[in-house]
Amino acid sequence: MIKQSILVLSLILYIHSCGKVSQPANEDNTSITTPAPLTDFGKSTFRGYSGGLYLKGSNVRPENHNSDGVAIAGTIKPLNNLGEVDENSGRIVWISIGMSNTTQETSAFIPLANSYSGKNPKLTLVDCAEGGQDIVKINSESAPYWQTVSNRLNAASVSASQVQIIWYKEAEISPKDTAFATYPNSLKEKFIISMQMLKSKFPNLKLVYLSSRTYAGWATGTLNPEPYAWYSGWAVKRLIEDQINGVPNIAYKGTQPKAAWLSWGPYFWTEGTKPREDGVTWLQSDYQTDGVHPSNSGRIKVANMLLQFFSSDPTTTPWFLKQ
Repeated sequence: MIKQSILVLSLILYIHSCGKVSQPANEDNTSITTPAPLTDFGKSTFRGYSGGLYLKGSNVRPENHNSDGVAIAGTIKPLNNLGEVDENSGRIVWISIGMSNTTQETSAFIPLANSYSGKNPKLTLVDCAEGGQDIVKINSESAPYWQTVSNRLNAASVSASQVQIIWYKEAEISPKDTAFATYPNSLKEKFIISMQMLKSKFPNLKLVYLSSRTYAGWATGTLNPEPYAWYSGWAVKRLIEDQINGVPNIAYKGTQPKAAWLSWGPYFWTEGTKPREDGVTWLQSDYQTDGVHPSNSGRIKVANMLLQFFSSDPTTTPWFLKQ
C-alpha cells in the first residue's frame, strides 16, 4: 500500500508539474504544455524556455563551439601509459562514466563498435560505468566508484593518463523535487561537479559527450521515473549552454581549464511509443520489468545510436575512424 501511495503521489506531482505554462517571451512562438523531445521543439517553448539541444532552439552546435571541438579532436593522438604521445604502441582511450543503465548500454555498444570495420584500431573502449552509482555517489573524490574505474582501466591494460574521451550518462536515485522550475538546475549543478572531477582524474581528457535518460513513463517504482528522465535532458542542455556562454567554473579554455570540451552525444528521450520527428520510439518491451533499465532490445537501440553518432560526428571521426 505504501509503494502504491508513493506511485500515485508521484503521478499527481508529475501531472501537476506539466500543467499550464507561462506565455513565452516571443509571442510568435507556441507553448508546449506537456513533455516533448527537446529535439522536436522547433521555435516552441515550455514555460518560456526554448527547446533544442543547444541555444536558441537549435539542435546544431554553435559554429564556434563546433570548430573548437573539431580542432581539439584533431589533437587526439595515441598515448602510452604515462600519457605521452606514442604513435606506434599508444592507445586512444574512450570510457563510459555513469550508472546501471550506462553500463548495460555500454556493454552492448562496445562489441558493436569493435566489430565496425571503420573503427580506428588504436581506439580502446572501456566500460567504466557501474550499477547503483548515481550522480550523488560518484561526486566525491574518494568515492569507491573511482576505484572501480581504476580497476576497469587496469583490466584493459590502459591508464587514466590515456583517457581522452568520455561518454557520460548519469541520473539521481529517487529524487524528491518534482518542479521543473528547480530540479533541472539542481541536477546541472551536480553535473558541473562531475565535469570538474573528470578533468582532475583524467589529466589528458579532452572531450566529454553527454546523454540524458531514455523515456521512463513505464517505471514501476521511485528509482528515477518521469518527469526526471525528461528533466535530465534540460540539465544536460543547460550545462553545455553554460560552457558555450563562458561560465568560468565549466571553462575548457585557458591555462587552467576546469573541464573538458562538452557536447551532446545522442539524445534518447521521446514520449514512449509516440515517434519523435526522426522516428525514435521507446516500447515497453525495450525495458526490463521495472520500466527503468533497458532490456536487450533497449540496449541494442542505444548502442546503434551511439555507433551512428561516434562514426559520423565531425568532432569524433578524427579519432573514432580509421585514417
